Amino acid sequence: MERQFYKYHGAGNDFILFDNCQKPPQSFSQAQIASWCRRRFGIGADGFISIEKSQTADFYMRYYNADGNVSTMCGNGGRCAVAFAHRLGLIDTDCTFEAADGLHQASLGAEGLVKLGMKDVKSVTQTSTHCFVDTGSPHHVLFQKNINSLDVALLGREIRYGAPYFETGANVNFVEHEDGNRFLIRTYERGVEAETLACGTGAVAAALSAYTLGHTNSKTVEIDTKGGRLTVSFEPQNGGFENITLKGPTTFVCQMTLNINE
Repeated sequence: MERQFYKYHGAGNDFILFDNCQKPPQSFSQAQIASWCRRRFGIGADGFISIEKSQTADFYMRYYNADGNVSTMCGNGGRCAVAFAHRLGLIDTDCTFEAADGLHQASLGAEGLVKLGMKDVKSVTQTSTHCFVDTGSPHHVLFQKNINSLDVALLGREIRYGAPYFETGANVNFVEHEDGNRFLIRTYERGVEAETLACGTGAVAAALSAYTLGHTNSKTVEIDTKGGRLTVSFEPQNGGFENITLKGPTTFVCQMTLNINE
């Protein structure tokens, strides 16, 4: 059975997307999704997104990691989902959509720029070595110098599978203060089990951690990823943060036809 699929990326964080608004929605196996996301042997992507009908919003975004398992919120995936929903005619330029962590407000600007509202964060946990923050997905954040010289795959994997995360895991972010309100980030993502060119929820986690630790006093933080710049804005509130937004580019890559029985 042939179906149309699409590919987008947000600052190099790439996704396969599928219009799944028909009734009943099409189901996919873990093996199918993992096969499509596999680089060199498949289409290649950091994740898979199914756009489905919602009773309370313009659409529902169901997100799968590259390993084919349903996952938590993906910031760049959410931004790409907004651009895709616009292509499908589901939304104009402003929308509300559902994801694993609840409702999100978003707006689509010129040249694929998407501003996405993220969930409120009640607190950032500080330890002697790192911060931990849940921005829709769990993130371990470390501030270091010369992060471009780090073996992120090795170090990230050790932390991702180590205590206290173990099999459930956490995304691991290595962050370096460039100057002012600008920070460089490299992220190891669970489910991809590799470094990605960008991570939206990771960028948010880095920005909130930087503010919490006093590395910046700006409420708008620029996060430079390997795939491009993301902008995080927020309002501190009672030890946590609200009105959090993630802004950055989205790019349509291609449309393709797949036989979903294969």
